[in-house]
Amino acid sequence: MSGVQETRGTVDEAVRHAARLLDSDPGLAAEQSREILKAAPDHPSAALLLGVALRHGGDLGAAQDTLAELVLRHPKWALARYEYAQALGRAQQHEAAIAQLLSATALKPQMADAWRALGDERTIVGEGRGADEAYAQSIRASVQDPELLAAATALCENRLPDAETRLRALLRRHPTDVAAMRMLAEIAARLRRYADAETLLRRCLELAPGFAAARHNLAIVLHRQGRAAAAAEELGVLLAREPHNPGYLNLKAAVLARIGDYDEALAVYDQVLRAYPKQPKVWMSYGHALKTAARTADSIAAYRRSIAELPSLGEAYWSLANLKTFRFTPADREAMRGQLARTDLADDDRFHLHFALGKACEDEAQYAESCEHYRLGNELRRAGIRYDPDRVSRAVQQAKRVCTREFFAQRAQFGVAAPDPIFIVGLPRAGSTLIEQILSSHSEVEGTMELSTIGVLAKSLRAGEHAGEDDRADRPDYYQALTALTAEDSRRLGEQYLEDTRVHRKRGTPFFIDKMPNNFMHLALMQLILPNARFIDARRHPLGCCFSGFKQHFARGQHFSYRLEDLGRYYRDYVELMAHFDAVLPGRVHRVIYEELVADTEAQVRRLLAYCKLPFEERCLRFFENDRPVATASSEQVRQPIYREGLEQWRHFEPWLDPLKSALGNVLAVYPDVPHFESRHPIA
Repeated sequence: MSGVQETRGTVDEAVRHAARLLDSDPGLAAEQSREILKAAPDHPSAALLLGVALRHGGDLGAAQDTLAELVLRHPKWALARYEYAQALGRAQQHEAAIAQLLSATALKPQMADAWRALGDERTIVGEGRGADEAYAQSIRASVQDPELLAAATALCENRLPDAETRLRALLRRHPTDVAAMRMLAEIAARLRRYADAETLLRRCLELAPGFAAARHNLAIVLHRQGRAAAAAEELGVLLAREPHNPGYLNLKAAVLARIGDYDEALAVYDQVLRAYPKQPKVWMSYGHALKTAARTADSIAAYRRSIAELPSLGEAYWSLANLKTFRFTPADREAMRGQLARTDLADDDRFHLHFALGKACEDEAQYAESCEHYRLGNELRRAGIRYDPDRVSRAVQQAKRVCTREFFAQRAQFGVAAPDPIFIVGLPRAGSTLIEQILSSHSEVEGTMELSTIGVLAKSLRAGEHAGEDDRADRPDYYQALTALTAEDSRRLGEQYLEDTRVHRKRGTPFFIDKMPNNFMHLALMQLILPNARFIDARRHPLGCCFSGFKQHFARGQHFSYRLEDLGRYYRDYVELMAHFDAVLPGRVHRVIYEELVADTEAQVRRLLAYCKLPFEERCLRFFENDRPVATASSEQVRQPIYREGLEQWRHFEPWLDPLKSALGNVLAVYPDVPHFESRHPIA
């Protein structure tokens, strides 16, 4: 008996030795596994290792044969079924892989890796809800501690305050619990506290460098912060181990699109969708990238494929509507109404469908029904966010109190002298994309996109890092931090801005455009760190601008846009703040009135170029021939000669705009002039 135990112990040790070769040399691991099986033909761990090594080495047929036989001999071994499913998935036999994973999780419900793989496979075949359930089960299965399990359950049920309280208490007792750290990072990311999430995830990876799920989360958090290079670095580590993982590849494509590498992004999307075609949300992302790259027909085909794979996907219908030049067919309208009639439709799909149907009805001149769909979509979207218009108004008053003539005069030598950036600010849907298209047609100017860099820098000045996307400038510590900036701080921030935006500059021109509309709230910061930059304020008729924003579902931010009253308040606050900067920084901001640009394009373009100290170029008048990528909602419109059709569209909806008119007050009455605002703070 002792001889048998000794032989078994020797074989087990040989298996463990071979397993250590899997990542570095799967071919040698397979060779050693075969040698072990010659000595012990029925050794299950050696057979399992052989199958895994063959899969790692790319011999998927042999891997499947080996693992299928192992499952046949050991039908109740969950790990064998899991590894067999991995080989089937790599061979694109996804339904068979799902069957094996369902058996594995039934045999061993606490097997977190099998639940996670089941989520991945269901995502690939387009079973979104089933995938979400599997991922939730993987979180529950990954923990054994009852306290951690309770926190995981709260997280899965979206009870974030409860989950956060439990996780913080657990980490006080067990500060190196990486599972708890990753869950807490997930909560921070959902609340858009990305800096907190990043800190937690980096600590996870210090303690457990091989924690792939934490690294994937970190790449997502970095991407959401606009830090494409850092996100790409983490994805490189993940893809080195799993080069065919569709989740990693999909994120890589999104990162590439963010930095303007659209050809490479499209190639990655194409690679993913050839291998895993039943992924409606990836088809939709592919459509976004195609649209930006001016491949309109291909983008429409991608959106339609997304809908074919998942008919309830409201965002795909909205993506078609968001092309602006697209027209829905009667069959499309009936399909959208059919989806809205469902009682089990998710809120996200429902409000996207309302926005899309609003556009479809507007195109058919059915204005009452159109307005009702816009109202319902906005109402549903507004219910899911927190927005306080008073906070923005308070921020404007605080800016007027702090940012006086004297404030800027004392800091006249601050910042970096580089004149490279041309900032276009204002409200969304005010014509900023048209201005960018005109300027980027100049030989010395490059258009980029709506960069988040200034917002990230502004957020870094505040204590706490706990605010959401739309309230970066409405906290007292932000203006205290502006006041406390030294000349050295301003220089450093200016250099950081130029370095962080370098990845978006492909053409090597002297000037580039940063077209984030909401940056008007940070004009003081931009003046301090980049005093030679150009500031262009894109302004449009209040009713035209605000109602265009009301019709638009924004992918992120712009929380003021989902109620007519909030839109009017925000527009009024914007006009008041810009009037203040006109007074304390005379001549620094060049204003472009959209209606004047449409009425006399050449004169306004000449004024614009003169302000930017650029020589006139005829090509700026032929901006619609510029084939650069455009990511905003106006992408199709600015690829046509001057777009006049939108000037008076709001008049069709005037019977329903009284709340907006009331909120705008005398800002509407005197447009394009500016009313006198009560001076509550000294200008000097």
